[in-house]
Amino acid sequence: MSQDNAPNGTLTLRTVAMPADVNVNGDIFGGWVLSQMDIAGGIHAIEEASGRVTTVSVNEMTFVRPVKVGDVLCVYTSVERLGNTSIAIGLEAWALRQITGEREKVTEGVFTYVAIDADGRPRPVKG
Repeated sequence: MSQDNAPNGTLTLRTVAMPADVNVNGDIFGGWVLSQMDIAGGIHAIEEASGRVTTVSVNEMTFVRPVKVGDVLCVYTSVERLGNTSIAIGLEAWALRQITGEREKVTEGVFTYVAIDADGRPRPVKG
């Protein structure tokens, strides 16, 4: 994972935080952020595995700052570990703040995916 001054990895997903995604405090719901990170991690894992994958675990997740309505959530991904059938993807989510235009890390984590065949059974990662 990176320092707090610049993202680590490849920009894999960008999306805007909308009013429908807020929690009771008026911040974007953490589950929405987690979902966006899983989508980005899945995209990267599919590319690495050359095919279908499934999420098997969220190994760690740390929320650092809230995401606000109107922020652009940018998710960066990198391979942390490549196994026989599994891929651990490091993820960093950064918010491009609507008001100030500044970029700030909001969360990071490591998600693990398993390459699967057409029947949903684990298969070797093609790398």
